[in-house]
Order: sequence, then C-alpha cells, then structure tokens
Amino acid sequence: MIDELDKQVIEMLWRVNQQTLHRMQEPFQVATKTNYNDLVTSVDKQNEREIDGYLRQIDPGCQILSEEGFGSQGITDPAGHLWIVDPIDGTLNFVKQRDHFGIMLALYVDGQPTLGYIMDCMNKRLYHGGPGRGVFVNDQRLSAPADLSLREGLVSISSPLILGNVNQLPTVAKAASGLRMYGSAAMEMIGMLTGELVGYVSHLHPWDLAAGRVMAEELGLVVKSIDGTTPDVLSSNLVLIATKQVSREIAELTD
Repeated sequence: MIDELDKQVIEMLWRVNQQTLHRMQEPFQVATKTNYNDLVTSVDKQNEREIDGYLRQIDPGCQILSEEGFGSQGITDPAGHLWIVDPIDGTLNFVKQRDHFGIMLALYVDGQPTLGYIMDCMNKRLYHGGPGRGVFVNDQRLSAPADLSLREGLVSISSPLILGNVNQLPTVAKAASGLRMYGSAAMEMIGMLTGELVGYVSHLHPWDLAAGRVMAEELGLVVKSIDGTTPDVLSSNLVLIATKQVSREIAELTD
C-alpha cells in the first residue's frame, strides 16, 4: 500500500507544481495572517484544497494536518496515517521574489516518519524518500552528506534567532564557515539533504519540519529539538538538523 501511495503522491505533486507555476503568471490574492510578513495567498489555499482532497481519495480514513486549515480538525493523536501538508513553503519569497519556495508533504504512520516530499518549484526538482527507501531528487539517488564540522561548512539559522541572540546561536554562526538565510524551510532542508549546509536551526511548525525530517534521518543526519529531545510531530519546535559533528559542536556552544 505504501508503495502505491508513494507513486500516486509523486504524480500528484508534479501536477500541483505545474498548476502553481501557471497560477504565478496570473493575478492572485495576498493576505496577512499574524503580521505583515506572515502572508497567505490564494495559491496556497488552492494548492492545499487540491492536495488534501486528493489524499482523502487515495488514502481514505487518513488524518491531514495542513497549514491553511483545510485538513482534519483537532488532531491530538498521530495514530494511523497522518499526512502533513505545506502547500507553499516560503510564501513571502513566492510573493516578493517569485523564487525560493517549495511544496512539502509527508506521511507519518503511527507517529513514525514514513514518506517525505519537497518540491523545489522553480527548479522542478522533487526530493522524495523515506526509511529504507533512500532519498532521491527526481530519479537520481542522493548520497549521504559528508559528516563535516562547523568550520568546514555553511549553516542556516533563521533571522529571529540571530537577531534575538536565542540560545547563543550567533556564536554558532561565527564558528561556522558562513551563515545563510533562505527564508524557506523547504530550501534549507534541501540544502541539508544535498550537503550544501551542515546545520539548520529554526522554530518550525509541523508542516515545516515533517517532510525534511523523514529524508534527513534516512541520510544519517541528526534531527532533534534544540534541547536534545525528539520533536513532537504535532507541535511547533525549535529544531536542529545537522551533521553528527555539527550537532555535537552546537550542543557544546549552546549549553
């Protein structure tokens, strides 16, 4: 069953991405959520309705946790099949730059990471995989990233954490070869999967983390809350994704 779901979801995501790129060329509505830089567009909502509706067709009885609220309501238990949907991650980039955004989707079964998908929309690259399946970009299998240290690689830390000096994370940035901020968990997760980054720290909602976690763990990367605990699949968490070396170094620097 999982193999067939995987095949159907991959086909669906290519269709949704094609529609997304088409909708970008037409007028679309933009609204704010919590503040002026927390945006939602009519494209986010259209994508979520289509993804959620399709998941209900191919996986009857599943639960769906999705960013814009069209999924299941009041989920408190991840038992069974739980799909976690981010219809456009990096909406501010989508609106302001028309680039550097993605679509993210994950399946957790009884709370365990099972399938993950990140669509790099503008570059038309679909990252997908899961435990025991490997991780692929389109049809090409990715190798596990090298276990590099902070001084050997780039880190991405979200701007509020740097500006607020949270958990001494500016010290982490200074210890790294360089600091990058992409403004999209999808893009930062891709950086981790491909080895372009050695560490990523951000406050992530379930739909920001779920897909990347599935694939990062399959590639041998560390995924944990900044306090060292396993992230709760249904809650927001301050999360670290890193190589094993960088995970140890950050633990020492932020202790």
